[in-house]
Amino acid sequence: MLHPNVMRYGVESSLPESIPLRAGPLSLVFDNGDLRYIRLGQQEIIRRIYFAVRDHNWGTAINQLSALKIQAEPDSFNITYQVSNRLGDIDFGWQGTITGDQSGVLTFAFEGEAHSTFRRSRLGFCVLHPIAECAGAACNLEHSDGSVENTAFPRLVVPQTYINGKPTPHAPFQNLRAMTHQVTSDVWSELRFEGDEFEMEDQRNWIDASFKTYCTPLALPFPVEVAAGTRIRQQLQLTLHGQPVVEAAPVDAPVIIQCKRDIPLQPLPPIGLTAASHNQPLTAREIERLKQLHLSHLRVELNFAHADWHSRLQKVAEEAAALDLSLELVLVLSNEAESELQALAAALTEGQPRIVAYVLWHNRELVTGDALAQLARKILGSDAPIGIGTKASFAELNRNWPDISSADFVSFTANPQVHAFDNASVAETPAAFPAIIETALQHSGGKPVALSPLTLKQQFNPVATGAETPPPAGELPSKVDPRQLSLFAGGWTLACIKQLAESGHLHHISLFETTGWLGVMETESGTDLPHKFPSLAGGVFPVYHLLADIGDLRDVQVLTIVSSEPLRVEALMLQTSSQYRLLLANLTNQPQTVRLDDCGTEGMMWNLGDDNYVQAALSPEDFRQYRGEPISNHPLTLQPYMLACIDYPI
Repeated sequence: MLHPNVMRYGVESSLPESIPLRAGPLSLVFDNGDLRYIRLGQQEIIRRIYFAVRDHNWGTAINQLSALKIQAEPDSFNITYQVSNRLGDIDFGWQGTITGDQSGVLTFAFEGEAHSTFRRSRLGFCVLHPIAECAGAACNLEHSDGSVENTAFPRLVVPQTYINGKPTPHAPFQNLRAMTHQVTSDVWSELRFEGDEFEMEDQRNWIDASFKTYCTPLALPFPVEVAAGTRIRQQLQLTLHGQPVVEAAPVDAPVIIQCKRDIPLQPLPPIGLTAASHNQPLTAREIERLKQLHLSHLRVELNFAHADWHSRLQKVAEEAAALDLSLELVLVLSNEAESELQALAAALTEGQPRIVAYVLWHNRELVTGDALAQLARKILGSDAPIGIGTKASFAELNRNWPDISSADFVSFTANPQVHAFDNASVAETPAAFPAIIETALQHSGGKPVALSPLTLKQQFNPVATGAETPPPAGELPSKVDPRQLSLFAGGWTLACIKQLAESGHLHHISLFETTGWLGVMETESGTDLPHKFPSLAGGVFPVYHLLADIGDLRDVQVLTIVSSEPLRVEALMLQTSSQYRLLLANLTNQPQTVRLDDCGTEGMMWNLGDDNYVQAALSPEDFRQYRGEPISNHPLTLQPYMLACIDYPI
């Protein structure tokens, strides 16, 4: 029997306790050494304040807390604790002190010492600003030289450009010692920094739903050596100006899910999966189960520097034919692209697979140029759409937009763990997609966007300054996240599809692999590391059932639907000629009460949670025959990380 935590988020260990606190008019949460969700009433001011140690390849040394002491009053608090950060040769220890007083002043300070000599890319405070409240908001900046500028947070995603080979913050958010932004019509929030210079980047470039103000300008050399014995101290202080009103925190307020029928419908973009990288052939049962998802395509990367590209194409083309799917061919080309494309064209005449799209990458460039698209068009013909863009994150594309005159769409990859890895941070990321899509459309002249692929962890590190260290024996590869098998992964994927589909202008979406620990179901032989990836051999993962709930429908359009608390519960609403289908995901480890507003009447609901995870995994055919129980629009209760599906007749 699987541990409930494994079913929920992939590992048996419990999540750190989130402790609610108040400082006068402010509410906030203390979470494993960080401050999160600092709010004035319902208005979020700061998303997160945290301490980070990043190694030479920007790997993160996780906080290990000890000696935690919390003195909390109804309207104030004082916290002290010790932290150890260890990763490779990094050994850094520090003491944190956090106070919040009755007037709403928050002070967060640390003082630490290096117990070893190591190289770091960053060491110190980072502050995340929420995009929903801050994008476009008025902001005053005080620079290190004492000058003050009046500006605003950017509305669309601004690039992190390179000047003289160095990443540069978004001007004028640089050389900062204080930042003040408008929270309400009569309240401003001032954030003051001590111990280093700070600057800001737009983290939506990496699908984080935040702007990040961080210590140590990136124009300075990195990584740099920190000698053993070095002591470092920093402090942040948040102060409110104006007339903040103390509001009582709502007690057990339900999440309201409201359908916006006045907003035009959007088509559901084609959704596909990636061919498995483990190279085990699909079994007959796996083929039959994958066919039940009614996908659009099967994605495969062909790297022409590898001698086996032709056999790889043949194998995946056979799988696509067995699944009755088209192929998305991601072509990793070199400076010999002309001969490589000619070889591909000859190979495609053999089996004549259906092609839904070509995506062009270059093995030595992060962003593909238009010349490669012209060459591919000439050699491969015009029957299938051709896309160019980046094999990395949107950040690379946004800092170096190519001419896309010869392309049909622009493409990039995405994952939620470039900067943070905990469940709460990952759950925040889907909200970044609407601004990303709008930004891309401005640069593409309205040509659609493809996301290929969308994964839980990044497939390679474009900013690494050295070779990746192989995982120790018995540890998971860097690309693998045990949450792949969990309810959480299903909920996060639902939120991503919702935000992407409602944004419109999507050419297609390519998701996880078909089988294995990067897939939507486990192989029949099972996992190689059951103590690290405790999947059920031959079982499907919850994301499989999410895709089946979507794939069951035909001629689907997407209605815009709004959650009052999207970090607690997110929703996707689909419409056909005869029905509505509402998909819900609890993104937290606590039960959530949900009230439905104008979503439909007298529906049929079924769910996937702790109680039926094993049945749904091992007997998906039987599980999917159950069509639910009648419900009305009375409040629903979603258990931790539960997925739910409700059908309403039109």
